[in-house]
Amino acid sequence: MNMNPLLSVNSLTTALRNGANIVDGISFEIAAGETFALLGESGCGKSMTALSLMRLLPDGVVNKSGAAQIEKVSLLELPEREMRAVRGGTMAMIFQEPGLSLNPVMTVGQQIAEVLALHQGIGGADALLSCIELLEQVGIPDAARRVSEYPFQFSGGMKQRVMIAMALAGKPKLLIADEPTTALDVTIQAQVLKLLRDTQRQNGMAMLLITHDLGVVAENAHRVAVMYAGEIVEQASRSELFANPLHPYTQKLFAALPDAAARNRALMAIPGSVPPLGSITQGCRFAPRCDKAWALCHAQTPAWTKIGERQGVRCHLYSEPVAGSSLLVAKDNSEQTELGNVQPATRKPLLQVSDLQVHFPIRKGILQRVAGYVKAVDGVSLEISQGRTLALVGESGCGKTTLGKALLQLIRPTDGSVRFAGSELIGLAADELRSRRAAMQMVFQDPYASLNPKLRVAEILEEGMSALNMGGSSSARQAHIDGLLDKCGLARSAKWRYPHEFSGGQRQRIAIARALAVSPRLLICDEPTSALDVSVQAQILNLLKSLQAELGLSYLFITHNLAVVEYLAHEVCVMYQGKVVERGTAEQVLRAPQHDYTKSLLAAVPRIVGMPLASG
Repeated sequence: MNMNPLLSVNSLTTALRNGANIVDGISFEIAAGETFALLGESGCGKSMTALSLMRLLPDGVVNKSGAAQIEKVSLLELPEREMRAVRGGTMAMIFQEPGLSLNPVMTVGQQIAEVLALHQGIGGADALLSCIELLEQVGIPDAARRVSEYPFQFSGGMKQRVMIAMALAGKPKLLIADEPTTALDVTIQAQVLKLLRDTQRQNGMAMLLITHDLGVVAENAHRVAVMYAGEIVEQASRSELFANPLHPYTQKLFAALPDAAARNRALMAIPGSVPPLGSITQGCRFAPRCDKAWALCHAQTPAWTKIGERQGVRCHLYSEPVAGSSLLVAKDNSEQTELGNVQPATRKPLLQVSDLQVHFPIRKGILQRVAGYVKAVDGVSLEISQGRTLALVGESGCGKTTLGKALLQLIRPTDGSVRFAGSELIGLAADELRSRRAAMQMVFQDPYASLNPKLRVAEILEEGMSALNMGGSSSARQAHIDGLLDKCGLARSAKWRYPHEFSGGQRQRIAIARALAVSPRLLICDEPTSALDVSVQAQILNLLKSLQAELGLSYLFITHNLAVVEYLAHEVCVMYQGKVVERGTAEQVLRAPQHDYTKSLLAAVPRIVGMPLASG
């Protein structure tokens, strides 16, 4: 523990009013200039910890007990008037969703100026100059012009930079960064994290980094706390945690990471999900998902055990009299399923794309004359064989999703050829296209946005079959739906529930089941795992691998996650500004890249040094 910490949190408990604890007795300290990472799955209480410290809890949630001090000032006991000076000044927060956190009816300059006026006493022309300087500092090009633009005029990565500029405007001593890089491209992610590190070096700022990305933790954190179901289950320095993770939950998070070495086996996904609030009142909260658990784990809540000077763990494996016994060194004997090799791809391509172009007109003037074109897809050619996976990688805005939609004719191509199973798709009438689309389906990035919230799962899955007159009678369709749910790892009873009743990973499984309902031969997967926890991502990747082995499916996998590409793809196309700049096998492109852009993408990927064995 630090002798003179900037932030000290002791037994902090946050709960639903008259209900279950969300954050349950957590303690940690952060020194000036230090980055402390809070790691864990969605639903573990990481963001609620940050909101508790900022005193920004939603209605119905209260700080129940415990203490939190910054520079010896008690955050939980300050009157709200004084807390406003601390919030944004002494401590600031970057929220996970910049699109929801920025005011849509104020320019970004006005929003940054508010912070400057409140915490620095700067106004007028000086505030404008400071706003421009801050935007330049966070890497916004042409800041003098863009300071007067609105949030909708910025991309996702640019919005996140504006949020960082707002947070830094108050010159905080502690910055809370809640998933600051989720769903950002690797190059933008690298720039955002470098900016935070540079600011930290210049100002001695402390940082609480909330994330589920182990690569981000490996490159940025000094110390790490692993959180599960409202509790901290392990705390250590970065080097200790990555060299020797102690808690079975931490070990399983590492084992779930995709990489090239795991290509021919299923990833070690963590079964089940984070338990509902208050559902486990005694025993270890991870016990229902832990293959090392025994009777004591279910009957008695484990105490915090110190291992060495700066490492601790909440697990019976390390408590007396268990410590030193054979249980402590028990290996994880859960078998990793070898995936059957997909049938050798027929060298005859299933999908052939030749010189495909999608140009959007730029119209100007009162008469809206065409003044030019945005070349979103500019002469792309590619091939996918039966039972193979082609990964399409590149930054946001390079044309990946536009290309995917153009293959399905959801966006009409400007020119080129798309041949599927030997038949040309461009120029087909709507009726002919509809029947052909059954063999080509798309899984979208955001399953919550792509599933109809008013329909139950059974209705969502049956909708496509009805539209294409497939599946026979209603009873036959229901039997087919039951089989799909089995294949996708969902309970059959789930078909009578609505999308909002499922987790993100489960919704993505429903989206995959919907695509499979009409027996396609090709799935176009658009960033299907970009915002998922590593354990849920492993479940989805295992599902896609097993479906490919069982059904001989072909995939066009659109992503910016190169670890996923390494695990899943046979071939890779790298896309930049509407063109494919490099193509080859996954081994060729990822191990020996030729194009400078591919090299820059690979260089930006956070690396995990000293990865532990899957068994821990």
